[in-house]
Amino acid sequence: MTLSIPNTTGYLTEHCGDDAFATLKGYTARGGYSAARKALRSKPAELLELVERSGLQSRGGMGLPTGAKWRCMPSERDGPSYLVCNAGESEPGSFKDRLLLERAPHKLIEGILIAAKATGAEKTFLYIRGEYFRAARAMERAIEEARSAGYLGKGRLRRRFAHDIVITRGAGAYICSEETALLESLEGKRGEPRNRLPLPGGLHAFGRPTTVNDVETLCHLPHIVEHGVDWFRSFGTEQSPGTTLFGVSGHVVQPGLYELPLGTPLDEIVFEYARGIPHGRRVKGVIPGGLSMAILPAGQLNVPMANESLRERKAMLGAGGLIVMDETTCMVRVACIISGFFRHESCGRCTQCREGAGWLHKLVQRLERGTGTRKDIAILEDVARKMEGQAICGFADSAAWSIQGLLRHFRDDFDAHVRQRQCPFAGSFEL
Repeated sequence: MTLSIPNTTGYLTEHCGDDAFATLKGYTARGGYSAARKALRSKPAELLELVERSGLQSRGGMGLPTGAKWRCMPSERDGPSYLVCNAGESEPGSFKDRLLLERAPHKLIEGILIAAKATGAEKTFLYIRGEYFRAARAMERAIEEARSAGYLGKGRLRRRFAHDIVITRGAGAYICSEETALLESLEGKRGEPRNRLPLPGGLHAFGRPTTVNDVETLCHLPHIVEHGVDWFRSFGTEQSPGTTLFGVSGHVVQPGLYELPLGTPLDEIVFEYARGIPHGRRVKGVIPGGLSMAILPAGQLNVPMANESLRERKAMLGAGGLIVMDETTCMVRVACIISGFFRHESCGRCTQCREGAGWLHKLVQRLERGTGTRKDIAILEDVARKMEGQAICGFADSAAWSIQGLLRHFRDDFDAHVRQRQCPFAGSFEL
């Protein structure tokens, strides 16, 4: 499958349409690694302060401040510390990291070098989704080029800073996108979330202090170091500065990736950039941040795509994967797809998640078949409510939020299945 290049131009994707940009020669011809050289002349505290003032948020899920994550690394250590790049992009509806891995691998390497300098990490583990074969090959080639040129390993930068990157492949488990489950998988263990203990360094890989950042977050760093805080904050909103990559899929004329400032209205993305709904149909709902985020109905699409605005509507930006559904869509069938996914991908460690996800799927299947009752809808709401905040990681929360959003905005679809004893949406997609 060929990866399309965004129709919008931003600093992250500006040269991604040029095949040469994925090579060291093409990247350095565009000014690549100048920010890394600048960062390596700086003190770690200076880089940390720069990133904190920039307001850069994590682009992989919860939108946490990057500088705050970096501060969890202890300043005094008696051994090595690590950086982990989470490229386990498994959120249905999200495909932005793939573009950066395949088309801008050296930008990621440069961002890793800057983050490693700021945090004092001696090595980076790049954890790539198992299905991303081309992305892994692109990164392998770029890392070898960077080593040969002395940017990694024992090269021209060794006098000031020595760093290397090791690629690790995942095996397709959604749960391994969660930070602690990723670390367990990285260590060769079963991919299950860890109990979050109040350890001085926060996260630990192989028993050593570790920082975990996602691909897109790291790719912003060269631009922040090169152009400064004011330049970066000229994009986006006051609380959510910068641009991000929105992956738009579903019932739109022009699906694809769009790099836009944070705070761009959701309806503008759907109707202007993705060119609206095909066949003259109306939009029914949009999932704004990947399958694990709550859906928004057609009447709420004027919301700015930034976490501070989306939270007011009980939704989140997540991984920026917009899934658009038109008026023919049966939301009970959507619930079947979502609950089936979470039931399958639960690691099974927490009872509330393992059993709750199973109950959600069984109940919505019963409603879809036309054998459900109003009591089943009430039980569905009750199960989702009792899953929130009851598991080690946020997996159960995501499963619950998805179903709660569908019930909150499209309760009529569920009631219609009970009244008519069948699906009333003849034009909807088939299960």
